[in-house]
Amino acid sequence: MVGPRRPQFVLFGSSIVQFSFGEEGWGAILADIYARKADIVLRGYAGWNSRQAVEVLDQVFPKDEAIQPSLVIVYFGGNDSVLPTPDGLSYHVPLDEYVENMRKIAIHLKSLSEKTRIIFLTAPPVNESQILQFFGTKGRKNELCKKYADACVKLCKEMNIKCINLCTTLKQRDDWMTTCFTDGIHLTPIGSKIVAKEILKVIMEAEWKPSLDWESLPVEFA
Repeated sequence: MVGPRRPQFVLFGSSIVQFSFGEEGWGAILADIYARKADIVLRGYAGWNSRQAVEVLDQVFPKDEAIQPSLVIVYFGGNDSVLPTPDGLSYHVPLDEYVENMRKIAIHLKSLSEKTRIIFLTAPPVNESQILQFFGTKGRKNELCKKYADACVKLCKEMNIKCINLCTTLKQRDDWMTTCFTDGIHLTPIGSKIVAKEILKVIMEAEWKPSLDWESLPVEFA
């Protein structure tokens, strides 16, 4: 630890989280906006699904730590929603298991502290033809992305957790399919700006006490 201590925002998820600190990524945007106000901590693991996330919860978020995160932004679902393969080696996690895994993640995070806030990001849409061009696979389908996204939204309503439905958020642009993805899956700067804007909106509108809105937090050594 280095001081002074600031609120800690943890980004926990798969490649869309791991790559979010890249050039003009949504994690980098948050880190810039919250400079001298909060620390944005990256825990992104490319290729992971919710099953793997559940296995490391106690290591990534130990319950006995004296200082707990003020906010955890969780993204899993994109890999879970890929089509299964005959050899069973794809990232696929059945929908029912995915929902239960996300429930376990939420329960664990809620147990960390009464003041630990949570935002879930759903599976985003994809550009299926671009994925075929880059990866030579038809394993990702928008129909499945939507099913997993809708299930995540439903769970969040049940558990009173803030949720951003990336399937609808990214589609606010008419040209989302050609502007939001680098390879059909991962976000361009345009896609990242949409995600960051939506996260900031959720934080600003949340009735959390204390507020985590960037305008509400003190500037360190001002």
